[in-house]
Amino acid sequence: MTKKQENETSKELGMDNKKTSGKSGKLKISVSAIRKGEKKTEGKRSNTRRRANNHSNDHSKRRRPAAQDLLKDLKQKQRADEVHLDQESKAAKQEYKKSLNKAAASESKPVVKKVESAEKPAETAAEAPKVRGPKILKPSPARLKQNQANSEKPAAKPSSSRRPSSRPSLTEAPMPENKEGRRRTSGKPGRKGQNSYANQGRGANSDRSQQRKRKNKKHQSAPQVKKQVTQRKDRPLPESFEYEVGMNAQDLGKILHREPAEIVKKLFMLGIMINQNQSLDKGTIELLAADYGIEAVEKVHEDISDIDNIFAQEMEESKNSENQVVRPPVVTIMGHVDHGKTTLLDRLRHTRVSEHEAGGITQNIGAYQVRIDDRLITFLDTPGHAAFSSMRARGAEITDIVVLVVAADDGVMPQTIEAIDHAKSAGVPIIVAINKMDRPGANPAHVTEQLMQYELIPENYGGSTIFVNISAKTGMGIDELLENIILEADMLELKADPKQKAIGTVVEARLSRGKGPVADVLIQQGTLRVGDPIVVGDTFGRVRTMTNDKGHQVKKATPSMPVEITGLNDVPESADKLVVFADEKTARAVGEARAQQSLQKQRENVQHVTLDNLFDTMKRESMKSVDIVLKADVQGSAEALAQSFQKIDVEGVRVNIIHSGVGAINESDVTLASASNALIIGFNVRPTATAKSQAAQEGVDIRLYSIIYKAIDDVKAAMQGMLEPTYEEKVIGNLTVRETWKVSKIGTIAGAFVDNGYVTRESGIRVIRDGVVKYDGKVASLRRFKDDVKEVKAGFDCGLTIENFNDIKEGDELEAYEMQEVKPG
Repeated sequence: MTKKQENETSKELGMDNKKTSGKSGKLKISVSAIRKGEKKTEGKRSNTRRRANNHSNDHSKRRRPAAQDLLKDLKQKQRADEVHLDQESKAAKQEYKKSLNKAAASESKPVVKKVESAEKPAETAAEAPKVRGPKILKPSPARLKQNQANSEKPAAKPSSSRRPSSRPSLTEAPMPENKEGRRRTSGKPGRKGQNSYANQGRGANSDRSQQRKRKNKKHQSAPQVKKQVTQRKDRPLPESFEYEVGMNAQDLGKILHREPAEIVKKLFMLGIMINQNQSLDKGTIELLAADYGIEAVEKVHEDISDIDNIFAQEMEESKNSENQVVRPPVVTIMGHVDHGKTTLLDRLRHTRVSEHEAGGITQNIGAYQVRIDDRLITFLDTPGHAAFSSMRARGAEITDIVVLVVAADDGVMPQTIEAIDHAKSAGVPIIVAINKMDRPGANPAHVTEQLMQYELIPENYGGSTIFVNISAKTGMGIDELLENIILEADMLELKADPKQKAIGTVVEARLSRGKGPVADVLIQQGTLRVGDPIVVGDTFGRVRTMTNDKGHQVKKATPSMPVEITGLNDVPESADKLVVFADEKTARAVGEARAQQSLQKQRENVQHVTLDNLFDTMKRESMKSVDIVLKADVQGSAEALAQSFQKIDVEGVRVNIIHSGVGAINESDVTLASASNALIIGFNVRPTATAKSQAAQEGVDIRLYSIIYKAIDDVKAAMQGMLEPTYEEKVIGNLTVRETWKVSKIGTIAGAFVDNGYVTRESGIRVIRDGVVKYDGKVASLRRFKDDVKEVKAGFDCGLTIENFNDIKEGDELEAYEMQEVKPG
């Protein structure tokens, strides 16, 4: 080799050193450069020849002994490393397969096996002997697959193999990664052999993606195995179930432990096509239950707003209770007006109740307790007037014994018969007290005979009714009456449970100016205490105060005890039921619900016009009405007055009560009456000072009454005064035509003689010829001789003309008449 050739070789080696080493002067040859050189020399000989020809023809025969020796040593070392790596990869792959088989075999503990299988390859890698060369951190399945494929292939010649090494050599530097996690390729893009690592990375990435897919499949299948532990289909059907109308297939599926799709399918097979969310009726649910062979029971919802039902349930529970004690009897005194009921009660209470009542008539129900020796008796005093029939009926419903008071000198009267009917309908025993035995004309035998016609047979005659002759004024027979009341109560065995929640009935209610709504309540079962949340009819509240019949405030009220309570939000109706609830919130909800239901019923009670009632409706609408604003002291009196007013029978006029309430007459009542042109009637109440002055300014008529029949008479007179005047024809005279005169400007003048009666200038007149009425008209003019006169009496002559009629002939008869007003009876 010449010096020139050596210099050129050294220059080329220097250039290669500069490319590989960079700034350092040491000789460093990278694996990529070797592989690239190997590919150039062995894999692509044609390219090498082209390159060699491109430089010069002289360079093709030149040799590089130092580079070839180094390349040969590195190639041998690489082959040894590859063989060693292939053996290690095979061993790791076998261990990995074993771990996978063990994990698949043990299904009961998938998590534990998975952890063990994941740890074993790491242990094997740790126990493996350390070898020089590339360090295997953790062989992945993709790398193992690639290494296995490399090991199974025959050893290819280095000149023809283009496959890159599975692992970089010791001197290989790690490839930098970009932001996306992919390796960048070294060298300039577009040159051959520069993107081999990138291609290798893509293959590995594809294997890794397949491995991730397999792992995802395993993870997806694992939760499905857990879900299969509890299956609804395996749960047995219930023997019976409760259902509600309107449930759908999903609701039934939860109860029956079946899928909604199965229920939909079963109903479809039964001929009912529905979806899962469609509401089912009662028949469909029962048909489905019959198909499954189980019993379906409809769930019954208890309506807490139905206090009548709650009242009945509490009454039944008290009858079956073990805490029953003897309670005082509730005695109602009934009878005709002015037969001595209040006087009898006055004698029992030793008070003067009747002296404070207008006309000696009880206007509301009073409840009192009387102590006889060591026994208590509760007395209810009901009014005897016919207008208070409904109040007497309420009194009979809450009573245990009825004392029928009949005057010995008056006998059985209509209200006495009504009292007997009310007592019999309530199913309570009757004790007859024949009062006023001190009167001279007393005849108890006659009264007994009258009462026997109504199946009230005395014990002396073999009957079961107790008859007692008394005198409420002198006190005769009062002790005997009380003894018979106690005896009758003992026979009835009246008991109550004082430990349960209180229930009772409103005897009377009113609006007090200082206390607000006040209700007189008779407790029937349980014990009512101050502070109890209550519902009374359509009202609710909490018991604020309780006052007994003597005016003393009490903390509790026991069975058969009448008390006056305050604390309600409104005035209840008479005979409303009282029920105690657990808390005020429930009581408020029940009271508001009942008030809403009552309002809805009132709206539904509006009578609509139909073909059946069309004529009656037209007749009623054409009738005149007397509008009344009614205010009373208590609710029962207001109801009785309203019923009495509506029963007044005056043809062509009806009573229209636009407002009814309790309490004093206020400004609102006057404003309503003024706007409606109504009459205000106050019963045992007075208007406020402001209302009185307002009524005087607006011209509103306020009528105040303390006796009920006087109010009824005045309203009847007002109704009669509103009628149109009725006129009736009345013949006042008869005339005979004796001569006629015809005047051109006036017409025919008849000279007539008054046979009887008289004729006036304003009267009507009929022309009768041969018994037939020819004309009916009015007198146009009336004269006596030459003077105009207003009236001509019988026995005198007169001259007259008839309006619009001139065909008057001699011998015609004239009939004079006039229309007279007839007052309504």
